[in-house]
Amino acid sequence: MAETLGVAYAEVVKAAVIPALLYFGSTFWMVHLEAGKRGLLGLPREECPSALDALRRRWYLILPLAALVFLLFSGYTPLFAGSIGLALTVMLILGTAVAVGLPAPAVRTVFWVGLALVAAAFIQFGVFILVAATVALVLWNLWSAGGRETLRLSVESLAEGAKTALPVGIACATVGIVVGTMTLTGLATTFGQFIVSVGGTSLFLSLVLTMLTCLILGMGIPTIPNYIITSSLAGPALLHLGVPLIVSHMFVFYFGILADLTPPVALAAFAAAPIARASGMKIGVEAVKIALAGFVIPFMAVYTPALMLQDGGPLAAAIGYPVAVAYIVVKTCLAIMLWGAAAIGFLIRPLALWERVLATAAAFTLVAALPLTDEIGFALAAVMLGQHIWRARRREAPA
Repeated sequence: MAETLGVAYAEVVKAAVIPALLYFGSTFWMVHLEAGKRGLLGLPREECPSALDALRRRWYLILPLAALVFLLFSGYTPLFAGSIGLALTVMLILGTAVAVGLPAPAVRTVFWVGLALVAAAFIQFGVFILVAATVALVLWNLWSAGGRETLRLSVESLAEGAKTALPVGIACATVGIVVGTMTLTGLATTFGQFIVSVGGTSLFLSLVLTMLTCLILGMGIPTIPNYIITSSLAGPALLHLGVPLIVSHMFVFYFGILADLTPPVALAAFAAAPIARASGMKIGVEAVKIALAGFVIPFMAVYTPALMLQDGGPLAAAIGYPVAVAYIVVKTCLAIMLWGAAAIGFLIRPLALWERVLATAAAFTLVAALPLTDEIGFALAAVMLGQHIWRARRREAPA
């Protein structure tokens, strides 16, 4: 996306950070409501794994990831940064096998410091020093039993990774055919003109059509080709309707990714099926249910670009950019809460049918961003939440 739009990678990250946090927050919220509906409780604290303890014992495993992020924000291409991250991971794995066989802690410390200096030297001397260091570590591991076992596991992991990447490579190769066909036949232009014509009367309907198109085109296609297809088809149409550039591309990218959990294809759900030992279609249906509240986030970003930390929109002009960001985040959180309660049918206690309808109406008006819809949405939300809390307390009073 950064290369397509001609902007810095940090700008793309800035636009994505709030929607990403809101999406994961909405997922946690849906799981929380489902657990409350079924009366499920969490594990006792002493039985839960400790993230801090894991970091203290295995902190060094984060180093390749830290290097990857540093290179991305330093202006290197994602391909280069990913390759260096993989090279450092290989060095870390092979270096661990070597360090285990060293006789004393002081020797191991000297070894790790030296390996770190060699790894950092690629900035000055190029990637060939990483290749040389990897070859040296492989040869070293060949002389020890534990090292040979590590090499065997590494080869098996590479083979497994190749099997996993093969469908992705096939899909990437197919993308060129899809994009070329749509471009040469004029289908992309016709589709874009149709969305623009609909947007002349209703931007919301154009967004819904774009969402459905991205969900259909994104089914079974990996992330990068998915974005290329959806942005080439729907991105220009949204831009023509006045949606900011990054917001329009984020909109199609967001729903293109959600296609991975949307039946009938739901590639991510079918990938999770062997792990969960359940039907991929059943997992896809549950995944859509859990992600349902997150579907509203891109719509709200289109109407209020401040949600993606972008300038523009009447709200930012009226109340100022910082206040607009805070306001839209609060409003989106409220809409997500209401969507989740309506979808699951539970908040503090099970919701009646009319409460679910009221919550849906309140959430929809908060998303619409038309004149007075925010005021109506807040009023409906206050009525729904107020009476639900009152009804829940009244039922709990006798107990």
